[in-house]
Amino acid sequence: MIQAFIPLLILAAAEPALPEPAALPVLADWPDPLTAIDGSRITTAEGWKNQRRPEIVRLFGHYMYGTMPEATGPVTAKVRYESNANSMWVREFDVSVGPGAPVIRLLLVLPKQGNSPKAIFVGPNFNGNHAVLADPGIAMTQAWVYPDRMNSKDNRATEAGRGQGLGVWNASMIAEQGFGLATFYGGEVDPDRGDERGGIQPWLRSKQAYSPEKWGTIALYAWAMSRVLDVLANEASTAKAPVVAVGHSRMGKTALLAGAMDERFAIAIPLQAGCGGTAPSRGKIGESVKQINDRFPHWFNSHYKAFNERPEKLPFEQHHLVALMAPRPVLFANALEDTWANPVGQFEVLRAADPVYRLLKAGGCDTTTMPALNTLSSGTLGYYIRPGKHEMKADDWKVFIKFTSQHLPKGK
Repeated sequence: MIQAFIPLLILAAAEPALPEPAALPVLADWPDPLTAIDGSRITTAEGWKNQRRPEIVRLFGHYMYGTMPEATGPVTAKVRYESNANSMWVREFDVSVGPGAPVIRLLLVLPKQGNSPKAIFVGPNFNGNHAVLADPGIAMTQAWVYPDRMNSKDNRATEAGRGQGLGVWNASMIAEQGFGLATFYGGEVDPDRGDERGGIQPWLRSKQAYSPEKWGTIALYAWAMSRVLDVLANEASTAKAPVVAVGHSRMGKTALLAGAMDERFAIAIPLQAGCGGTAPSRGKIGESVKQINDRFPHWFNSHYKAFNERPEKLPFEQHHLVALMAPRPVLFANALEDTWANPVGQFEVLRAADPVYRLLKAGGCDTTTMPALNTLSSGTLGYYIRPGKHEMKADDWKVFIKFTSQHLPKGK
């Protein structure tokens, strides 16, 4: 049963302080996305847009992901490399999010003919743009990289890793199908090691007040995805193309958050995103809130740690994050052996978001039972599970392209 959340401190004026986690009531069941903080029931699209949706955005920002950075100035992009070889139009940009900010390199792959793509998949990668394609013109990232991945050495990328991610991002398949890919290395935004060194984090903190209640790394990655949209909106070849937020694992959490917070994303496709993303925080299978906070304390803000032992005190569940995407399509994709990501719980998260989509007359889940293996449930809230483990590969991209094709705006 979904339950209403009514905090001890009711919102009466314009955004007074929310209660500290210790003061929140325990909720035996998942909170209802259509019950407002003041206890009123949301029954209209206007009520969702003007009252409940902004409340949920604020709740996630306060208790979990943190508030994203403020605007830092005009986003600029300079083409540093371009190629029309191998049936793809490849460009890499040096992107700055504000005066004096460290460069983030954005890799853009489009169909060779240069026509506007049907849609563009946007997401952060784990290893650097040089691993996405073997093209020697793509810059080798100079940022910290994960140890023992893609032939890295001493936490630095090497030439031996160039093109090692071809089977992960499948850029040639995407381009051949008439779609585009825009990706950047997450470590150039914020190295995933739990300190403030490297990336744009030191620069951001020098420009605006920061505290642990503000953004975690997941929110910062999502903010960077929105800055990619700023770049794409100013490029003639991409300005009119719908954009799809996509990512795997922790970057899947990022993709869903980015889509939820930035309505310019037409679709969100988080793959195997698990706890802190697509799986319920109250789930009893796979990773728990305590485990994810213990291992990756920098991903979320400081308030989220208060729920380590009592996730049932959270004033939301992850179906609220899905609901923020409404009426836009969302696909949850999983693998059978990836029980750590709780694939069954993820399906229940989608089902719990369904009432918001129905309220907005946007469809929803087209099934009440979890689809069979290799079967795409392609309602507005789609679900897919395949055999295999925790990874992103060509079989996943075939489903991403199929789902996106089914839900593109008319004329695309």
